[in-house]
Amino acid sequence: MSEKQPHVVVFDIGRVLVKWRIAGLYEKLIPEADRLEWFLREVVSEEWHAQHDAGKPFAEMIEELAQEYPEERELIELYAPRWLECVPGPIEGTHDIVRALDARGVPLYSITNFGVDAWAMFRPTFPVLDHFRDIVVSGHERMIKPDAAIFGLAAQRFGHAPGEMFFIDDNADNIAAARALGWHVHHFVDGAEALEADLRGRGLL
Repeated sequence: MSEKQPHVVVFDIGRVLVKWRIAGLYEKLIPEADRLEWFLREVVSEEWHAQHDAGKPFAEMIEELAQEYPEERELIELYAPRWLECVPGPIEGTHDIVRALDARGVPLYSITNFGVDAWAMFRPTFPVLDHFRDIVVSGHERMIKPDAAIFGLAAQRFGHAPGEMFFIDDNADNIAAARALGWHVHHFVDGAEALEADLRGRGLL
């Protein structure tokens, strides 16, 4: 990794800028705690959803899952039309950081694992993303973090070398992949205050 401080900031979105909990939808629909836990573990799970981030349409994956669990079809089919209930609101403090960086003229970008259908629903609801110059969306590209290919595509699209960019993500595997490719990184686990301190220490804020 370059010893120079970065001058470009690249955000993840889910669990950095916005909360994401599949339970946010299904805890409204499944009152029994044990059944809810089973459903989120075995049926509509984050691992299952990852297909969408990699490019698979909601309609296709929901039909396949409903065939596997026919007794759960009604609940499974609610996932797509009510998906926005899985993203209940912003992560506290990070939107202020985005606006502060933009006000300082820091180039802002994003690499996000997000499916095409979900992105089409979500993007109009999230105006803070207007501050970003470009966003690489995994479902559109059919490549997904932590694959090195998506970081290579992002560097090409953004027009900056990895050593010029500061990448923020909540996922340890994504952070490790970016670091191995020469990006400066911040593992977002301690909230906006720790991120702000890191950005200030690098002269970005």
